[in-house]
Amino acid sequence: MERLYKYQGAGNDFVLMDTRRTDKRYSEEEIRRICDRHFGIGADGFMALEEDSDSDFYMRYYNSDGREGTMCGNGGRCIALFAYHLGVVGEKMRFNSSDGFHDAEIMNSEGNVGCVKLKMIDVDGFDERNGGMFIYTGSPHFIQFVDDVDSVDVFEEGRKLRYSEQFAPGGTNVNFVQKDRLNVVKVRTYERGVENETLACGTGAVASAIASKIKFKGGDRWSVIVQGGELDVCFANGQNGRFTDIYLTGPAEKVFEAVY
Repeated sequence: MERLYKYQGAGNDFVLMDTRRTDKRYSEEEIRRICDRHFGIGADGFMALEEDSDSDFYMRYYNSDGREGTMCGNGGRCIALFAYHLGVVGEKMRFNSSDGFHDAEIMNSEGNVGCVKLKMIDVDGFDERNGGMFIYTGSPHFIQFVDDVDSVDVFEEGRKLRYSEQFAPGGTNVNFVQKDRLNVVKVRTYERGVENETLACGTGAVASAIASKIKFKGGDRWSVIVQGGELDVCFANGQNGRFTDIYLTGPAEKVFEAVY
């Protein structure tokens, strides 16, 4: 029996486990079962908080298909609040993950709810493809601009692009982006590993904001409206498509904890 925790960030939900003092590691099959919304706890992903010799902790992320995944922005905010709730860190922290080190800050916290500011990795350019953009923000993302994001069949259209030959063999996450008004976009995302639309995607929000900056100009701070709420993305716009000082800010919440 293990103590597990459920957190969500803008509707992107995760099961978390503190593995610093245990040898327990879940298999792909066990993680799939835990993340199953009918036969398990239900989540978009699973995260383990591990010891790290070079930072406050290591964030190990698994998609709901049980396979270890790349960086997750909403997951990063949730595990930061998780570590804060555990007393592992104070309001400011640095943690390691699959794409390197991330600084995070608890902007405010009351009970189970908090607002977390997370520094993302730099973006070193973009690739224009088929009328959209491919950007790596810790995870691969394709951005397709649309006139009405609410009318898009995200599951069908997203799955086609996710498995298309141009992104083989690893595939990509797919974001459908609509400009709403100045420095505001609406985004819906098909996530690989989940193999469905999620209510929010942090690395996708960052990719969508940067792509919108490139396409629509505007400022260096964007509000990204997702199915599960609203995220804030800011950055410094450098030369030749290089973006630095990228921050993703948004809500995180502890939903419950349980013995599994």
